[in-house]
Amino acid sequence: MLMPTVLVVDDNKALAEQYAYDLQRTADYEVRLAESGAKALDILTGESIDCVILDLEMPDLDGFDVLRRMKKECITIPVIVYTGTGNYDRCVQAVRLGAFGFIDKAEPMESVIHEIGKALRTHFLEDEVAALRREVDSGNEMVGSSPAMGSLNESIARIAPIPSPVLIYGESGTGKELVAREIHRLSGRGDRNRFIALNCAAIPENLLESELFGHERGAFTGANRSHRGAFQRAAKGTLFLDEIGDLPVQAQAKLLRVLEEEEFIRVGGERPIKMSARIIAATNRDLETASDDGAFRQDLLFRLNVHVITVPPLRNRASDIPVLVDRFLETTCKRFRIRKKRISPEALRCLTVMKWKKNNVRELRNIVERSIIASRTDLIDLDDLPGDIRMDVDRKRIGLSVGAAHSFKNRRTEAERQIIVLALEENDWQISKTADALELADHASLLKIMRRLDIHRERQR
Repeated sequence: MLMPTVLVVDDNKALAEQYAYDLQRTADYEVRLAESGAKALDILTGESIDCVILDLEMPDLDGFDVLRRMKKECITIPVIVYTGTGNYDRCVQAVRLGAFGFIDKAEPMESVIHEIGKALRTHFLEDEVAALRREVDSGNEMVGSSPAMGSLNESIARIAPIPSPVLIYGESGTGKELVAREIHRLSGRGDRNRFIALNCAAIPENLLESELFGHERGAFTGANRSHRGAFQRAAKGTLFLDEIGDLPVQAQAKLLRVLEEEEFIRVGGERPIKMSARIIAATNRDLETASDDGAFRQDLLFRLNVHVITVPPLRNRASDIPVLVDRFLETTCKRFRIRKKRISPEALRCLTVMKWKKNNVRELRNIVERSIIASRTDLIDLDDLPGDIRMDVDRKRIGLSVGAAHSFKNRRTEAERQIIVLALEENDWQISKTADALELADHASLLKIMRRLDIHRERQR
């Protein structure tokens, strides 16, 4: 795990150097020094800093000026102010300006390290809460125990600890960002560092370079203040570049240079900034074909596809649909502040045998939300599903629609899982009743099949 970097800002050089020595010796932090407020702001806008120890009493730009400028520049790094005057009213004033806390210069280093750790944990938790809220709002969930999901989870666990770039392939709506977030979480970077997501297709081409690398004040018309780009915000964490296949060729060349040299320059800037973020890219396009056609740089593709993960489409994991539907019912009803609704076996079967060629899990989430609104009771029935969905389903099919699987064995296993899970759902997971409905010899036969297919109720809920 990358150690946090602390910036000590003090015009007393001897004291700052002693602080740096003690922090490195006692807590093994990386430490940067700034002898003035102006130098501190220069470092904060150009380097990856995790926490700031800031002296309030400095000539020219004092600690209060630094806090004001940080707020104006939207630099959200936690700041701990310290003072040797014993004037704690000024410290309280600094906290009101955005400082995390304050300490006295005479306090033992153990207390300082404790305060830094508390600031880092709080800052990390705030980022985590924001990320979790985005995940809840997105509605997508990495749930399910189908063979396809099992294979995906194994790939994630194997690749996550390796700091090399990752390229994620997957159709629209399969949950590529969730896969990237899981890689970040398991990588070791997720303990303290940020996950920054940037959709390359959603940013105008003239603003893309600024969004990636940032810009200096006055770099172009309308640049009234400096801006930290995605690479700098990600710092030592993970930068997720979604829809990388839509990146313009000119921007591809600049991204390639950053990956090769591991540094970048902000628009209108001159000084290189070290790049320490892990890069994860995702696309629903065939980049090999795009490379052959000249639409995507082959050398950039080689840099990105060190590790490749393919997210399975929903039609290849149809046995996960019941658990996904149940999760979406729970989260959507909670968001609507209504009692959780149920879905009838007929409606669930209809969703399970759909072809799912458009937006996969995202489309399923939207259908569940529309059905919740359409249903006038606590039970979502077949008639509550959108009309186009009902028309798209061949009701004579009994759940063998698993789409294009990688092999006959995988196709057969997924079909078996789908039949068993649906039957269990229809019979409220009563083993004997389900065994009778499937015309099996006894409940032991069903339990044997469930063990073979790794079907457990707690994993389906």
